[in-house]
Amino acid sequence: MNDFNFYSPTEFVFGKGRETETGKYVRKYGGTKALIVYGGGSAVRSGLIGKVQRSLDENGIGYEVLSGIKPNPVDTPVYNGIEICRKSGIDFILAVGGGSVIDTAKAIALGVPYDGDFWDFYSGKARPEKALPVATVLTIAAAGSEGSPDSVITKTDGMLKRGTGTDLIRPKFSVLDPELTQTLPAYQTACGATDIMAHVFERYFTNTKEVEITDRLCEAVLMTMIKETPRVIADPDNYEARANIMWAGMVAHNNIVGVGRDQDWNSHGIEHELSALYDCAHGAGLAVIMPAWMEFVHKHDVMRFAQAAVRVWGVKMNFADPEATAVEGIRRFRSFLHSIGMPINFAELGAKAEDIPVLVDKFGVGSGETGGFVHLKADDIAEIYRIAAKAEL
Repeated sequence: MNDFNFYSPTEFVFGKGRETETGKYVRKYGGTKALIVYGGGSAVRSGLIGKVQRSLDENGIGYEVLSGIKPNPVDTPVYNGIEICRKSGIDFILAVGGGSVIDTAKAIALGVPYDGDFWDFYSGKARPEKALPVATVLTIAAAGSEGSPDSVITKTDGMLKRGTGTDLIRPKFSVLDPELTQTLPAYQTACGATDIMAHVFERYFTNTKEVEITDRLCEAVLMTMIKETPRVIADPDNYEARANIMWAGMVAHNNIVGVGRDQDWNSHGIEHELSALYDCAHGAGLAVIMPAWMEFVHKHDVMRFAQAAVRVWGVKMNFADPEATAVEGIRRFRSFLHSIGMPINFAELGAKAEDIPVLVDKFGVGSGETGGFVHLKADDIAEIYRIAAKAEL
C-alpha cells in the first residue's frame, strides 16, 4: 500500500425531506447570500427549488439563481455565474442537481476570486489558491461530485472536456435525500449506476500490491450496485434500494475506496471525448468504453482481472486458464450493463467509427503516452475506440 493523506470533511445530511434543512447548513458554514445553481424545469416543477428557497428565507440567507445547466456542462454558464456572483456579492454556491450542476457550481466557486480565466485551472495553466464555499442538494446518484474535490467542464471553443481537482471545492455539506431520485427515468438511473461502477473500477485496476482492504471496499460497492440497480429500474419507488445506491455513489468517488493505491482514469479520459463530441450521457459512454478498455489491457495483470471476475461477478476460477476467468468477468460486466439498458457499442451510443482519429486527436496524447494501470499511446487509444465500436455480447 502507498503512503497517503485522506481529507474528506464534507458533512452529509442524509434522509427523507432533509432538503428543507438546507438554509440551516448554509448558515452553519458561513453563507449569507447564495447562488442557487440548477438545471432544467423539473427541479422547479417538483417543488424542490421552492423548498430550498423557503429554507434559505427562513434562515435569513439571500440568494440569486442560475438555471439551465445541461448535461456535459460547458463553460458559458460558468462565466455567467461568476459575473452574477461578483455583481451581487455572493459568498456561497449552492448546487441543486446532479453532477453537471455540481461541476458547474464548483467551477464558478473557483472563478469568482480568481483574477484570470477559470479555464486556467482546467487546462493546467494554474492551480487554485482559493474558492467560494460550495454545497449540494443531490438529485441523481452518479458522479459522486457531492463528496469529491473534482469538477469537469467542456470548453465550447474546440469542445475540449477537461477536469480539475482541489479540496477547495469539496462541498462543505451535501443533502442526500434518496426520494429525490425516484422520479428519474430508468435510462438516467442506469447511466448513474454505470458511472458509479466506473469510478470504482478506475481505482480497482491498480499496479499497487497488498491493497486488500481497499480491494474489498471496492468489491462491496460494486456488488451493491449489481444488486440494487435492477431493483430500482424494476421499481423506481424502492426507497431502500435508492438509498443504498445514493450512498454508494458518494463512497465510490470521495476516494475512501482508492486511498493508498495507484489509479487509472484512462477510461474516463477516453470517454470524455465521446461525450464532448456527441453530447452523449457520460455513463452511457463509459458503458461502451470501459469494457473495451478492459479487453485491451487485461493481459497486463490477468490475475487482478480474474480476481474481479471471481469476487464481483461470481465466476468460478479456472486455475488452468486464469485468462478465461478474466475474460468471462469482462463479458459479464458488459452483459450487466446491457441488461440495465446501457449501450455497448458505437452504433447504440450514436458514435461513428470514422471519427476515431478525431477522438484520438482531441484526447491530446500526441506522440507521448498516458499514465495509469497501463500506459497508453495514441495507437492504443485508437484500438480501444475500435474495440468499443464493434463490441458485441
